[in-house]
Parts: sequence; C-alpha cells; structure tokens
Amino acid sequence: MRLSIFNSLPTHMDYKGQKLAEQIFQGIILISAVIGFVYGLIIQQFGWTVYIVLAGFVISCFLTLPPWPMYRKNPLPWQPVVPDSTADFSPKTQESMKKKKHK
Repeated sequence: MRLSIFNSLPTHMDYKGQKLAEQIFQGIILISAVIGFVYGLIIQQFGWTVYIVLAGFVISCFLTLPPWPMYRKNPLPWQPVVPDSTADFSPKTQESMKKKKHK
C-alpha cells in the first residue's frame, strides 16, 4: 500500500530537460567555485573555499536530481504499438518466418 505512493511519482526527464539540468548543475558549480576561491583568497582560509563549493554542490543536487516539472516539458512522441509483429514484413518474409516456425 505504501509503495503505491512512490509509483505515482514521476521519475523521468526528457532530453531537453536533461540538457537544462546539466547546464544548471555546471553553472552553479562554476559560480560557487569562483566565489569560494575569491572568498578563500581574501580571508586566507582554504577551508571556506571547500565549504562554499560543497554548498554549491548540495544546492545544485537539490535543483537538478529530482525530476522537477521544468525538466519534463518536452516529451517525445512515441510510435503507436503495432498489434501484430509480422505486420511490418513483406509477404515473402512472412512466409519464410512461417517455414522457420514449422521446422
């Protein structure tokens, strides 16, 4: 019963959403690295540089790892299901498949 709650949650991103998530992740990491480096250089404490970069990493993980709705705006149009698997083959191919099944 409790697992049905998890089954209703979306777990996918489309390709454009993945690209957006990657750009956001890289941007936050880059900005936090620059800010951390400059701040650590000013106060002469490398530890603060590490803390700021780690904080940027945590923020970027929170923003990019869950499949937020902004990452699911462009779903792919899937092909409809073909009911008969032999419908796509020519008559000669279908005959040869039938012969192989009977052997």
